[in-house]
Amino acid sequence: MSQIGQIEGVKIKPLVRHPDDRGFFEEILRDDDDLLRRFGQASLSMSYPGVIKAFHYHEQQDDLWFFPVGSAQVVLYDLRSASPTEGVTQVLYPGEDNPLLIVIPVGVVHGYRVLGSKPMMIVYFTTESYRPDHPDEKRLPWNDPTIAFDWTTQYR
Repeated sequence: MSQIGQIEGVKIKPLVRHPDDRGFFEEILRDDDDLLRRFGQASLSMSYPGVIKAFHYHEQQDDLWFFPVGSAQVVLYDLRSASPTEGVTQVLYPGEDNPLLIVIPVGVVHGYRVLGSKPMMIVYFTTESYRPDHPDEKRLPWNDPTIAFDWTTQYR
């Protein structure tokens, strides 16, 4: 069973919205944020309510996740044997009501579940471009026994 906590190398940047009578403006990522070691690719994905996309990790690329539409439950698990937080699970709740950037380093397993009743969108940046002939994605099942994460909503 893993423990819940903060994972070494995971970076979180709360985003600031500047609303007015026309809508709002929000910076997402700047070159002086010191979040990504390099830029590889930017992508957009949409998932329907209740979908779980989990788990995978990378051996070469870092990911930076942003959820501009909807809400998600993000689950991270530190698989790195040399990490001081090896075996730690970190859970975050980003989305349109909690705008965050989440940097996920190499070797940290990641996945998400769509929360609420509307589709969710994720914009993600990577430090490497995707190569279909040699993808840097190592998959684990959504119910991997090592991570042992309970994806059900806990009613309290």
